[in-house]
Amino acid sequence: MLTEYFLNLATKGNHNYLDKSVRERIGYIAGFVGLFVNLLLSILKLITGLIMSSIAVTADAFNNLSDTASSIMTVIGFKLSNAPPDKEHPYGHGRIEYLTALIIAFMVMVVGFQFVKSSVDRIISPKAIEFQIIPFILLVISISLKIWLSFFNRKLGNKISSAALRATATDALGDVIITSVVAFSLLLSLITEYPIDGYVGILVSIFILYSGFSLVKETLSQLIGEAPHEDLIRELTEGVLSYDYILGVHDLIVHNYGPGKVMATIDAEIPSDIDVVTIHNIIDQAERELSEKFNLHLVIHMDPIGFQSKESVDIMNKIKNRIKKDSFIKSMHDFNIIEDNGSKIVVFHVVVDGNKSDKQFSEEEFKIELAELIKEINPNLDSDIIIDMEY
Repeated sequence: MLTEYFLNLATKGNHNYLDKSVRERIGYIAGFVGLFVNLLLSILKLITGLIMSSIAVTADAFNNLSDTASSIMTVIGFKLSNAPPDKEHPYGHGRIEYLTALIIAFMVMVVGFQFVKSSVDRIISPKAIEFQIIPFILLVISISLKIWLSFFNRKLGNKISSAALRATATDALGDVIITSVVAFSLLLSLITEYPIDGYVGILVSIFILYSGFSLVKETLSQLIGEAPHEDLIRELTEGVLSYDYILGVHDLIVHNYGPGKVMATIDAEIPSDIDVVTIHNIIDQAERELSEKFNLHLVIHMDPIGFQSKESVDIMNKIKNRIKKDSFIKSMHDFNIIEDNGSKIVVFHVVVDGNKSDKQFSEEEFKIELAELIKEINPNLDSDIIIDMEY
């Protein structure tokens, strides 16, 4: 209920979560709520840890303090990532949000390394912990707040497709595990006098480091560039094919410049004898409507397909029969026979599934094999074969 209240406060009735202003307001509210909760928890845990002389509780307090800094970074990141495009950055500054998530992840790892050292020192110089009910209750309250904060950031992050908020949600969930382990160690102090505080501190530190490493890995993957979601590929392909005179599509490329800043290009096969103005208007309409529907900038390239002679159909069918033998060959397209200075050249693309292709697969050897197949049909034909590796 509280989550819905903050969500409604941010959207102000506008539930278009891809809207730039809505994303920015949601990011700000998530950052400020996280700042308040983490600052409160870090103060409570620090006081508790000092009273009990517990390195595990103190480690958890400083982990929450780093989360406070993370919340500040979230607010700053949303502000910078929503800056308008400029001469140096014509596609905007959306990837700053990924950098924000990366900084948060590194901050988490720094805290983990620091408390590995502190925990080892406590193991070397152990100190008994006395169970106290009030500090224990504070830890239970902390666990409850962190569970809510993780849910809060996860829901908002999914609403606006924010890597930074999802990273914060993962971090908060890790804190739930960390604080639960600390609380469990306090309960164990009731039944044993063995100084387990340092060992629990090591366990807490490992959770912190693992959480940080996972966030670094996820964010780096986004910065390097991930494949578009299969649903987007299917729906965008079906969308283009739904327009008149578009016979087929291929070579879909999607570039992500940050949340809500996506560019896509696709080749659309059209009849070569259609009126240029007519097909231009159809392509314009498709670009405009699909760009709005999928919240991206779509550019459609037209590939005219003309009349095929008996010879070209025969060659095309034999090539198709050959490529069917390999499961990693997805398709072929742009088949044509062109004349150049008295020579006939067979031109086509072969799409190879890079995830399934054998490691020993050689593009050059495959091209030679297909070229020889064409020569067997007609020795006077040359070939220009393009291999498209698709992942």
